[in-house]
Amino acid sequence: MFRAIILKTASASPVRSLVTRSFLFRPLVRRFVAGETLDEAMAAAKALAHIGLMSTLDLLGENVSNLEEAEASTTAYIEIVERIGTSEFKNQVNISIKLTALGLDFGTDVAEANYRKVVRAAEKYDVFVRVDMEGSDYTEKTIQVVRRVFNDHKNTGTVLQSYLRRTPGDVQTLVEQGMRIRLVKGAYLEPESVAFKDKADVDDQYVKCGQTLLRNGNYPAIATHDRAIVDKLKSYCEQESVGKDKFEWQMLYGIARDLQNGLHEAGYAVRVYVPYGSQWYPYFSRRLAERPANLFFILKSLFKK
Repeated sequence: MFRAIILKTASASPVRSLVTRSFLFRPLVRRFVAGETLDEAMAAAKALAHIGLMSTLDLLGENVSNLEEAEASTTAYIEIVERIGTSEFKNQVNISIKLTALGLDFGTDVAEANYRKVVRAAEKYDVFVRVDMEGSDYTEKTIQVVRRVFNDHKNTGTVLQSYLRRTPGDVQTLVEQGMRIRLVKGAYLEPESVAFKDKADVDDQYVKCGQTLLRNGNYPAIATHDRAIVDKLKSYCEQESVGKDKFEWQMLYGIARDLQNGLHEAGYAVRVYVPYGSQWYPYFSRRLAERPANLFFILKSLFKK
């Protein structure tokens, strides 16, 4: 309930204007967002590599308004790939992209053509390209596009969200195809007909899908900060003799750093999702909705003398 209220409030223009313009929010934004430039994102990736953590760079920005913007996003993604591919820590970094930034609203053919350009560029440097999953209106289109591209290029995969009722079927389909999958809980505001609302249901489906991926998947990414789920899946790996080299944990930049470091020190592979860019507000709003304590921190700051 509280999460839905935050997301709806954040979508209001006056609220968006306040957050993006007020200096009070900057420290909290920088906790979740590495910066606004590729140089800043690469610096964050380098710092993570220095302590043994992998990363995936995400240029923030979703739905484009015309084909020219889609082409610009494609060019920007290719630039990221080239920067990663020519860096001294390239084996520890990959890229996350969104199909709506590549023109999905103008047709799957447009997005797929641009996506293929990015994947082909990444192949030259042996860089992996992860397609982020967006709202449920895009789920089927995204899966179908990624499946077609994966048939020709194995350096790509996508994300599945445990709060969607359809996800177990998608896990099975993509596992059978041999695709690398990142499993997340999901952060968009969805109708009850499409997504579970109760946390217990979301968590239960996450664990079941996670077990399927750990048992049968192709180097899955288990993306969660939920310590209870981490413990359950660690126990499952021990019971089923799933090696630590068979999967990786993924977590968001600036969140649960102690958990990230603890898993790394225990010998697990850990990758940090590093977002950056000027279009940070939608991403920031979703992080606030996931962690209401951050909103209370902001409100407290507003009333300080």
